[in-house]
Amino acid sequence: MAQDMHTELHASALLRWPESITNLEEKQAVARRVLERVADGQLIGIGSGSSTYLVLWEIGRRVREEGLEVQVVCSSIETETAALTLGLRTRPLGSAEPDWGVDGADEVDPDGRLIKGRGGAMFKEKLLWSTTREMLLAVDRSKFVDALGRGFPVPVEVHRDGVMLAGRELVRLGARDVALRNAGGKDGPVITEAGNLVLDAWFDSVAVGLSREIKAVPGVIETGLFEGFAFTAL
Repeated sequence: MAQDMHTELHASALLRWPESITNLEEKQAVARRVLERVADGQLIGIGSGSSTYLVLWEIGRRVREEGLEVQVVCSSIETETAALTLGLRTRPLGSAEPDWGVDGADEVDPDGRLIKGRGGAMFKEKLLWSTTREMLLAVDRSKFVDALGRGFPVPVEVHRDGVMLAGRELVRLGARDVALRNAGGKDGPVITEAGNLVLDAWFDSVAVGLSREIKAVPGVIETGLFEGFAFTAL
């Protein structure tokens, strides 16, 4: 079954996930649990990442098979492109409050804080989380950690004119290493969904309230550190 799913997920150039999906079977099981929430007439928020992509794929299949009237609000270009390819109707981000939403994470700590942002959609993801009535977190067991920042840096979305200042301030706030994120499919840096740059900041300890301190730096647009957001982990 996993092989069949892998083949279908890569059947379209527009729908193809850009890399192999780790822990595929576990993520598929999570996607099926999320699918139980889908009902006719809903507006659903769709975040970013491979787990969310699998959920979106399952929603598209159910909508086709059952003829449901479902609309989605997406936080990234890849999920919006996938939604359109699957034949789903989309609404602009921020134009309405989704009935519920689903998103993934890179790390989740025992206090419910998250690190997200490998897709470069920090601003749009925070907008989705802040406007969605109920958020489901689609993650496999590998994402739950004792402390944030051990396996992933804190991503910081920065206006291009504020990169140097933000880099210095991140060091002042305790970052031991700060680097401009470079793209893999093009020369030069990653450009975020909102047209900004990304600094990846490694901290030995990700203190509570760090996101607020980082956002106080002029030029910082958003961070991939999620604190104070309610969600249900699946």
